[in-house]
Amino acid sequence: MNAQYIKIKNHIDGEWLETSNGEYEPLRNPSTGAVIGEVPISCQEISRQATAAAAAAYPAWSSLPLPKRMDYIFKIHRAVEDNLEMLAQAIAIDQAKHIAEARGEVSRVIEILQMACSIPALIQGETVQGIANNINGRLIKAPLGVFCGVAPFNFPALVFGWFIPFAIGTGNTFVYKPSTESPLFMQKMMQLLVNIGLPKGVVNVVHGDREVVEAWYEDNNVNGVCLVGSTPTAKAIAEGCGRGGKKAMLLGGAKNFLVAMEDAPMDLLIDNILMSGYGSAGQRCLAISNIAVVPEIYDEFVARLLEASRKVTLGDALNPDIFMGPVISSAAKERILNYIDIGQEEGATLALDGRNPKLPAENHDGYFVAPTVFTDVTPCMRIAKEEIFGPVLSIIKVGCIDGALRMIRNHDMGNGACIFTQNSYYTEKFINEADVGMVGVNVGVCAPHPYLPFGGIKGSLVGNNKVQGKDAIDFFTQSKVATVRVVNPKGNNAAAKPADANVRSCVAS
Repeated sequence: MNAQYIKIKNHIDGEWLETSNGEYEPLRNPSTGAVIGEVPISCQEISRQATAAAAAAYPAWSSLPLPKRMDYIFKIHRAVEDNLEMLAQAIAIDQAKHIAEARGEVSRVIEILQMACSIPALIQGETVQGIANNINGRLIKAPLGVFCGVAPFNFPALVFGWFIPFAIGTGNTFVYKPSTESPLFMQKMMQLLVNIGLPKGVVNVVHGDREVVEAWYEDNNVNGVCLVGSTPTAKAIAEGCGRGGKKAMLLGGAKNFLVAMEDAPMDLLIDNILMSGYGSAGQRCLAISNIAVVPEIYDEFVARLLEASRKVTLGDALNPDIFMGPVISSAAKERILNYIDIGQEEGATLALDGRNPKLPAENHDGYFVAPTVFTDVTPCMRIAKEEIFGPVLSIIKVGCIDGALRMIRNHDMGNGACIFTQNSYYTEKFINEADVGMVGVNVGVCAPHPYLPFGGIKGSLVGNNKVQGKDAIDFFTQSKVATVRVVNPKGNNAAAKPADANVRSCVAS
């Protein structure tokens, strides 16, 4: 699979298309730096062609009986289950996520699809009987039309699961723009959608840069846009959607905190930090970045963390015997290395330097940064404030839980925070007062189960809706209200009196 040259294509109105604006970007394997394929950089005309196809497919798809739409969701679930290894391999090749983590990502998508199978229960409406004489009120959850989505490089499968099953399951059609740095999963997934017989135009895939997205803002075919990405990108899309009157569900950046109290179970704590800080090479929105540690365990914690971090093995993402793969690109590597320089310039102690790691010969040209640990970090330093998106940890000494909570509260982002403790007072205080959208207790990655909404607050969420759970249903539907007067077909409707004040109030507007 890795030896084949990968030619990524757009998929519009049921057809694989090589057309773009004539430009392509090289697709690289981050584990080796080698060019393994090419990705089209589509123009706005192609983007509008995709939204037009989705709009044309919408009337038939939205009017399809709900059980028949759900049949396709069940088929998608089975297709992902049957092709888990193939999809995981695709992620490991172009995104260079460790193969074990890639399998875990696809497994989580299966769970999300299981949750999406409950859409019929989640879109049930409401009825209010007798709001006036012979008048009833009814609320229904109705689809809106065409939605568009933008995925980041780091979770190509997960974001597919957050967006597309809920959008099409509720009756909408979709245009999806994967990251140009990790498009292979969606090419494989789109072929599975074709294989199960999903009607043409219901899901369309367009590759490219922000020009593709900017075409949506004034496109009358588009009803809403969703994104998982950086906060600046989320704000730019929010502005464009605001001008165009589109709905927007936009998850932004993160700077996540872990708080270690004096009674923290140390073995569990260290194991979780290794996975949450170095898993996916630190390239995930719930990666631990800032670690607040109380004085009672600070020295032991630092010693244990450094010892464990030095043992982390690096290499090809497809090698099951290594722990951590590369970052996504040479640009990402340079950005991370620049933050390491900034940390030193600000006065933090570089306790473990991840620059220039030892690598297998075949990975010398890959984009690797080894585990990096700073101590003597203060909350005002840039390495503690800004999203690095790499395997870099900042350790901050705090006097007590109140100091840790104050630090979390004062940060501009509010995605996730975890506490390690065996004390129920600390647990409940942290859950109630940590100013973030997702809280974890004795877990390093506080990712909610697909039954529940996923998303942060403050600068980590632009807008109101989060992904998955009931929030997804609310975003991809509109509440339509009907006021119904029951009229006797024989003309004997004496119960309805025109002078009735309740009747007048119901029909006044």
